[in-house]
Amino acid sequence: MKHNPNITTVNMHEAKSSLSRLVQLVLDGKRVQIAKHGKPVVELRPVEKEVMREPGSMKNLIWVSEDFDAYDAEISELFEDKPENEINSKN
Repeated sequence: MKHNPNITTVNMHEAKSSLSRLVQLVLDGKRVQIAKHGKPVVELRPVEKEVMREPGSMKNLIWVSEDFDAYDAEISELFEDKPENEINSKN
């Protein structure tokens, strides 16, 4: 096992035989990498806790223009089906 103050690097065989200890290191906030032929190939990480969003927490932080849903003929025309040659002739 190679020790760096910030990263613990182990080879594949050692990772297999000491997985519980390596997982505990990660849970304690350490970085653990597993190497293959002396080169790190993967890093163990804790699963990020899912953060529940609170409904209404963005209230008064987002503004929507009053004309947001207003019809715009120019934009609507861009989404209409047109023959390929008609589209290219405008360019």
